[in-house]
Amino acid sequence: MWQRLRLRMRHLSGTDIALWLIAAGLLLMVFVGSYNSLQAGRYTVRQWLDFIIFGLAQGGVYALIALGYTMVYGVLQMINFAHGEVFMSGPFTAYFVARALDKAGYFDSHPILSLAIIFVVAMTVSTIVAVILEILAYRPLRGAPRLVPLITAIGASFFLQYTFRGLYGSGVKAYPDIEILKGTWSFGFLEIQKTLVVVFAAAVILLVGLYFFVQKTKIGKGIRAVAEDQQAAALMGVDVDRMISMTFAVGGAGAGAAGVLYALIFKQVWFFMGFVPGIKAFTAAVLGGIGNIPGAMLGGLFLGVFESLGPSLFLEGLGVPAAYQLKDAIAFTMLVLVLIFRPTGILGERIAKRA
Repeated sequence: MWQRLRLRMRHLSGTDIALWLIAAGLLLMVFVGSYNSLQAGRYTVRQWLDFIIFGLAQGGVYALIALGYTMVYGVLQMINFAHGEVFMSGPFTAYFVARALDKAGYFDSHPILSLAIIFVVAMTVSTIVAVILEILAYRPLRGAPRLVPLITAIGASFFLQYTFRGLYGSGVKAYPDIEILKGTWSFGFLEIQKTLVVVFAAAVILLVGLYFFVQKTKIGKGIRAVAEDQQAAALMGVDVDRMISMTFAVGGAGAGAAGVLYALIFKQVWFFMGFVPGIKAFTAAVLGGIGNIPGAMLGGLFLGVFESLGPSLFLEGLGVPAAYQLKDAIAFTMLVLVLIFRPTGILGERIAKRA
């Protein structure tokens, strides 16, 4: 064992050794900070469980967004950096429907139906935006070098941001409260906010539904065939263009649903709301294994929990002031470390064979 370790160390460059030392230092800081926080007893067991529950709900939202990133990468081998704006477009549009329903009193008299209408509107708008984006921005560049669609995706992201800013204004819109989601539910000695329970349950149902759609339906099989080998799929009679559009449609529908769940948690929508969750969902996709659908789900849940626990668990233990303002830094640090030490992610990445 020690001989193998010595042989590996001989093949490491100075840069590799420095990176491993940095990673070891970060892990040591996490361990020391966690130990200090737990020893100090700042939080009770119930509070730690609250952090985990909030992280699971938040992670479910990240996982739904990450599905769009990972499916598009699996089929086209490109990162759709405009996906955060696809996520934004649905709930931002659905806000006006939600406000109209609230003013008409439907939120109080028919809350389930009102929520269903909001979900349908948000998912429909996000799906349409995603499909139009693929047809107009990405399809003409399908045979171009990878850098070209990447730059186009960044441009499309800014275009969508400021298009929706022009349509709906630059102000932050507050989603109306839903009476049946106020308060908590008791589960043994735990009292969990109703919103978090509903968000996590809805995220799990949607994730499972999308997974079975891709795995079991005819369209899903077509998408997987195109992801495996576009040229062979075309020779077998699969409509490649249609399957790629369906990939964007499925990812857009998941992003629209995630947007409504996000709005239920944070109560606010605006034209720039997709940027940070989009980057975090990309981090989740890379963490789980880009192109790998179960990996995106796992990565989203893991990132949500880690981000929720991190500030209280190890940043406060290290004496970091205003630890919660650095919760985004946790996600981006994880992205850098994953890209350096495990670029294929936890479950490994899947790469399409391009025609």
